Amino acid sequence: MKVKDIMTRDVATLDLNDELSLADDIMKLGRIRHLPIVEEGRLGVIISQRDLFKASLASAMGYGEKAKREFMKTVAVKEVMVNEVITISPEAIIEETGKVMLEKKIGCLPVVEEGNLIGLITETDILRS
Repeated sequence: MKVKDIMTRDVATLDLNDELSLADDIMKLGRIRHLPIVEEGRLGVIISQRDLFKASLASAMGYGEKAKREFMKTVAVKEVMVNEVITISPEAIIEETGKVMLEKKIGCLPVVEEGNLIGLITETDILRS
């Protein structure tokens, strides 16, 4: 079985200048943990729920949800994103994909074809298959 057979094709994405609060909202509402940042249709970087937690100094300092949200409105996605993104081909075999994710300790891989984001594959997708 290949990545293209089980990957998620309908992927929510963000722009580099979007606010962290938007990323937080999308992740909560969509119950997702990773958001690719796309520039002109091409994968730039990815932001994870873990990145949001690290960026949310307000919550670490004991402020409430409202203060945390106001803080996150002042920070752009590009300020906290992971710059080094590991990607996978849609033709990759599932077993190899799982090994990459385990070795790199990551829960998601953007699926890229000719530099364009065409989907995501997560630990959950692999476990379901």
